[in-house]
Amino acid sequence: MRTPLRTTSSGTPSAPRRATAAASALAGLLAAVAVCAGDAAARVFPFGPRHRSVNDLANQFVPFHAHLWDLLHGRADGGLLLNWRAGWGTSFLPDHGTYLSSPLAPLVALAPRADVEYAVYALTVLKTALAAAATAFLLRRLSTVPAPWWPAVLGAGYALCGWSVVEGTYNPMWLDGLIAFPLLCLVAEWAREGVRPLLSVLTVAVCWTANFYTAYMATLGAALFLLARLAATGPFRPRALLRATVSTVLGVGLAAPVLVPVLLSTRQAHPGVVRDFEAAGAADALARLLPGTYGFATPAAFVAAPVLLLAATLAFRRDVPGRERWVWTGLVLGTALSLQWGPTHLVWHLFATPNGSPYRQTFVLSGLLVVAAHTGLARGLPGPRALAGGGAVVLALTAGALPSDLATRPALLLGVAGLAAAAGALALPRRPRYALLAALLVTGTLLGQAAATTAYADRKRLAHLDDYPPYGPEQRRRAAALAAADGWPAYRTDPGLPRVAGNDPLLLGGQGAASYSSHTPAVLTGLLTALGGGWTSRGRNLQSLDNPVTDALFAVGARWRDGEVVRTATRLPLVTVRPPGPAPALGPSPFRNQELLLGTRVYTAPSAAGACPPGTEVFLWAPERTGEARLGAGAPVRLLGGGPKRRAAMTSLGVQTVPGVRPEVPAGRGPAETGCLDRARLRTAVDALRPSAAVAVTPTATGLTARFPHPVTGTAVVAAPAIPGWSCGGRAVEPYAGLLAVPVTGATSLSCSFRPPGLLPGLAVAGGAVVAMAVLLLGVRRNQRRRALRTSRTPAAAESTASAAAA
Repeated sequence: MRTPLRTTSSGTPSAPRRATAAASALAGLLAAVAVCAGDAAARVFPFGPRHRSVNDLANQFVPFHAHLWDLLHGRADGGLLLNWRAGWGTSFLPDHGTYLSSPLAPLVALAPRADVEYAVYALTVLKTALAAAATAFLLRRLSTVPAPWWPAVLGAGYALCGWSVVEGTYNPMWLDGLIAFPLLCLVAEWAREGVRPLLSVLTVAVCWTANFYTAYMATLGAALFLLARLAATGPFRPRALLRATVSTVLGVGLAAPVLVPVLLSTRQAHPGVVRDFEAAGAADALARLLPGTYGFATPAAFVAAPVLLLAATLAFRRDVPGRERWVWTGLVLGTALSLQWGPTHLVWHLFATPNGSPYRQTFVLSGLLVVAAHTGLARGLPGPRALAGGGAVVLALTAGALPSDLATRPALLLGVAGLAAAAGALALPRRPRYALLAALLVTGTLLGQAAATTAYADRKRLAHLDDYPPYGPEQRRRAAALAAADGWPAYRTDPGLPRVAGNDPLLLGGQGAASYSSHTPAVLTGLLTALGGGWTSRGRNLQSLDNPVTDALFAVGARWRDGEVVRTATRLPLVTVRPPGPAPALGPSPFRNQELLLGTRVYTAPSAAGACPPGTEVFLWAPERTGEARLGAGAPVRLLGGGPKRRAAMTSLGVQTVPGVRPEVPAGRGPAETGCLDRARLRTAVDALRPSAAVAVTPTATGLTARFPHPVTGTAVVAAPAIPGWSCGGRAVEPYAGLLAVPVTGATSLSCSFRPPGLLPGLAVAGGAVVAMAVLLLGVRRNQRRRALRTSRTPAAAESTASAAAA
């Protein structure tokens, strides 16, 4: 039986550092091999013809990393605070803090821009490997085990849990939380021992900056870990809780310059889906413990058979102290139940049921299972009785999953075979010649089950989630054509339609209306909707609006359409001046709203028979309809509407060439309005606004400047949404029907600056945290000097006392 590691007075383990480094490296290698092997078995990118472009991976993560590549190479329109490419100009710091603030994200800059999907995949594998390595390091820090390879296997088992290979793999930002959990548990251990206060604060800060959402869950898990360690090792020490709390508060404070803008941006975003939590059925939840299962509304709780078996044996081990045994067993059971109860579900998810999988905290359960498994191993391998009891528990859990459709025959066979292999490895005689066989059985079970689960999820994911074209030759050709036509800031080049994914301006280049983020501003969604724009994801995934009037209003000089870049003849500069007076009030008709922003009528109404005058361009607005619309013998146009999830954009049906022909509109509920655009009127309206418009506009990473041809009076209107954070000429903006605007009198120039709401308070909080850290470190060093001084005086005092006694 092994005992916990002895530590020096500084808290440094006396175990060889090389063994710890080797265990961490082996854990990372096993995790990387299993993920790549599973993807290769499924013939998924980059190992086969099947692509990975699903859901938010294609819509958000790949495009955002492509934009980060552009930022790091100095090719982006905007900077860290302001993004001029997407959404006609939006705040970027909240998006960066949500999707790109991982310390590993800048590594994408090392790959060619065209290989951004390869770079994101490499980051995914690297994050999984680092989670395994960090867990192995934590386990080595906690105690020794019968064989040095066990921490590596357990660490890899955590990193290869079902949550990681099924859900985290297409949400790479979540994998930072997978890394954060063992790191924050390490912080908890340091707090228990009273060591490394500075490193503890910095570790918390890095974890919360990397991905605050999963870091919050990891912090809750680390708090449970600390409470369990204090309860199991006794006596209970309140100072450890105080030290952990101080480290967490200061660490979160250091991350405040990112966290506060993210929080405020979330409140200013277009509201997402509001759901009520519905717990998964017991059989379905148990089925997800098996390898090779997939489900969207169930907890991906799979951990490899060796981990599950060892955790189950803990309750039956008489050689483990009772308090330690029942604390960890109870914690695992309690955490598992908390996933299924509404109030604790809300606590885990920041008090809001997420739009998507409601079991995003499952990786914490997997981590606690690994720690419980290691707790028993610290006392040696389980004996026959404990092994039989643990095996019976695992078999009972498997039997409970039988009624579920998720428990397929391959999953059951793989689970039972893994259990048999793990039990066989643990039951081998405790002799050196059987050690290699045991290691092979355990490692093989881990790799086989994890790779099979990865491969199964790869294939099921493509069948169950939205998928998009991968970034291939066609997309590269489109990006090159957009780059050749780019004229920013003289005009915008819209990536246009058909779209590749939700953030085409970030992925393909140009400057468009399309944008998809958890922080899509409500102002932007409202403005685009009022002008006839379309969207999905309940208003957070905005699409490009291909319309001559909005192109003129938003300075679009070129756009992608029907496989090529087309130029727009009527466009305005980014900054125009409207006559003095109140801002227009937008109404229900997008045609009228466009005219209000333009300042004149450009649409003619269809005749009583519903047909447009010959020579006008026919536009249809039917946001709730789904189906094909057509004008006479023209090409059909596909509409995809239907609230509250989707809204079809206003679309052109072509030029009216034959009198009396009415548009064919798909049946359905909701409005279906026709507008007849007179191109001559549009040119006249644009020509009327040009004389007082800016002759030079310079957008920057933090705002813009504009120069007018002569002194102007009225309302200076910038072709960008009036999102919170803008100021012009040192004064707050006065939105012009959702556009950024400010009154001017005799102005020859305009200067506007943008600062994300919450940035200054976040910097102030971080500054306070730095001061508090300095005070804390001074106090620690003062106490250390006092202890050292007392220690140095003790021998002299003892010698003096002895001399006096002898005299």
